[in-house]
Amino acid sequence: MASSTSAMQSILANPMIRMTTRSRVNQFTIPSVYMPSLRRNSSLRVRSMAEEPKEQSASPVTPSPPPPKPRAPKVSTKFSDVMAFGGPAPERINGRLAMIGFVAAMAVEVARGQGVFEQISDGGVPWFLGTSVVLTLASLVPLFQGVSVESKSKGVMTSDAELWNGKLAVLGLIALAFTEYVKGGTLV
Repeated sequence: MASSTSAMQSILANPMIRMTTRSRVNQFTIPSVYMPSLRRNSSLRVRSMAEEPKEQSASPVTPSPPPPKPRAPKVSTKFSDVMAFGGPAPERINGRLAMIGFVAAMAVEVARGQGVFEQISDGGVPWFLGTSVVLTLASLVPLFQGVSVESKSKGVMTSDAELWNGKLAVLGLIALAFTEYVKGGTLV
């Protein structure tokens, strides 16, 4: 038993041993396909594809015209592309609705003292649906006309800032509703 253990340890400890079907080391007829072969391949060559810089000649060369400006990729106006998971519309529409919803919920809560759940149960559903339809249509019309969202980004009012404000408004609405639920009343 001790001789078989020492034979296996010597097989595993020395990675440079190439096994055949029967050898002095491989006395247990372990197929050589299971043993790694770490021989170096001497035919492997690495070639460089870098080009040498061209030397400028002394002859006058006419200047080439400047390269054309890269055109912005054409924005797709197909409904399936605009409303796709990674498309320009869904996250922006949801963010815009959340921004309006958060400001409206806080304003009604301060003015009337009603929480989010009271606002919804006291006739807030028609207001929500009407605002959703208007903002969705207002967001989709420019996208269907081929206007990209990034083309309207200037200064502080960038498309990335709008996305972040929308994400924070979603979190604000969730936090407001959760806080009112846990507290059992309005936040203010």
